[in-house]
Amino acid sequence: MAKSSFKMPDDFLLKVSKLSEKTDEIIPKVLEAGGEVVKAKVKSNLQAVIGNNTKLPSRSSGELVKALGVSPAGINRDGNYDVKVGFDEPRSDGESNAKIANIIEYGKSGQPAKPFLKPAKAASRKACIEAMKNKLDEEISKL
Repeated sequence: MAKSSFKMPDDFLLKVSKLSEKTDEIIPKVLEAGGEVVKAKVKSNLQAVIGNNTKLPSRSSGELVKALGVSPAGINRDGNYDVKVGFDEPRSDGESNAKIANIIEYGKSGQPAKPFLKPAKAASRKACIEAMKNKLDEEISKL
C-alpha cells in the first residue's frame, strides 16, 4: 500500500487552530453577511411586483417591505447554524405578513402569482456565496 505525507505550513496550522476556537463567533457573522445579500434581492424583487399590473389602484402601505429582515444567526434543531430571510409579524392592520407575501408569491383566485422570493433565491445564490467567502476571509485574516 502506498503512503504519503506532507507538512502543513506553521502559520496555516496556527490560523486553523485559532479558527476552531473562534468558530462560534465567526460563523454567525459569515451567515448574516450572506443573508443581507439575499434580503437586498428579495426587497428589490418585492418592490418591483407590488402594485404592478393590477386592475385596481394599489393599496400598498409599504408595510410588507418594511417588515422584511434577516434573523440573527442561530442553531437550528439539527444542530446547524442558519439565518432566515423573512417578514416580521404582526402587521398594524391585524393581517399576517407571511400570508400576504404568500398571496403575492403564489396568487389566489382572481389574482395572478407574482413570484419574488423564488427568483431572488436563484438570482442571489452566487452573490451570497461570494459575500460569505469574503466575510470568512476577512475574519480569518483578523486571527
